[in-house]
Parts: sequence; C-alpha cells; structure tokens
Amino acid sequence: MSRIKLNVLGLSTGTSSGSYTLILGESNGTRRLPIVIGSFEAQAIAIEIEKIVPFRPMTHDLFLNFCKQFEIQIVEIIIYNLHEGVFHAKLICEQHGEMREIDARTSDSIALAVRFKCPIYTYEDIMEQAGIEVNDESPNMPDMMDEEEDDEDNPILEIKKNISSMSVEELNKQLDEALKVEDYALAARIRDEINNKKSK
Repeated sequence: MSRIKLNVLGLSTGTSSGSYTLILGESNGTRRLPIVIGSFEAQAIAIEIEKIVPFRPMTHDLFLNFCKQFEIQIVEIIIYNLHEGVFHAKLICEQHGEMREIDARTSDSIALAVRFKCPIYTYEDIMEQAGIEVNDESPNMPDMMDEEEDDEDNPILEIKKNISSMSVEELNKQLDEALKVEDYALAARIRDEINNKKSK
C-alpha cells in the first residue's frame, strides 16, 4: 500500500467548544487531511512549532526527555487507519537498533513528531476517504492557533486589536503574563509582534 508523507500546515478553532482542527498536507500534492483534536494537544503542537518555551515542561516534552535519557528515538509516525471518523496512529520507535511499534492517539503522535522532528505518513486509502483537494482558488489554510475573529470575549482578539499600538516594553510584559498562565497561542502572537517591531 502506497504511503504519503504529510506536513503540519496549521491549526484552527473547531466547530465545537474546546476543539481545534489540525491541517496536514501531503508533501507532493494538493490534498489536505483535517483532523479534529483537543485544545491541550493543539496547544502542545503549536508551542513547539512556534518555539515558545513553557515555564514548566509539558507532557510531550517530558516524554521527549524520557526517551532521550533511555536512547529511544521516534523514527516516524504513521496514521494507519480511519474507523468511524476516528484516525488511528502509531509511533515507530528505535532503541539500540531494535524497532518497536506503539499505538497512540493521532493528536499525541503529531505533538511528538514535531518534537522529534520525524516524518509523518499515511496511506492512500485514508487520503481518499478523508482528504480534501485544494486548488489555487481554495481559501488559505489557517495559521497556527488561528482564533475566531467574532468572539467579543476573546482576550487574544482584544490584544490583537491593540497590539500594534503597544511598545516593545509593554509587549514584553504581556508576553511574560501570557507565559505565566500558559496561554501559548497569545504568547506566539505577542512574540511575533515584538519581532516585527524590532526588525523595523
């Protein structure tokens, strides 16, 4: 069965409260594979890609440190099945030349893949079932942790409205506060604005 390599393209808020949609795209094609995941796993994926350092190690960081101590490497992630709308994945691990397969939730697998910098694969039949064809006229894929723009109570949206008027010093204070409460989506936005101001 032919395998397809996937890349993490983005995250957006899901249709239900507390859910996010992870967008994976095939490396050599135009299809996208959307997967609904929880907020914790979405945050775990986003902070690693955005290179935000949490105050305390998160669960997936602990797993990474554990594997390093015992010389275990995740070689690749395979999304191997789709059953009743649920994706199934496994970790392909190597320790001292010995290979092992470990069943895992797809969201956890992706959170680990971005930390171990290992490839993500699926099979053609899964892409045929759940993949979405994207052409030049399709809307852009969402950015990491893209927020709903019409949520009036959204603190990220409120800061986003005022972010351009803040000084670097004010933004650094906001960044510290966001990290303290482990709001890494907000921290990523503030960090990007700081970098934009410094580059001018």
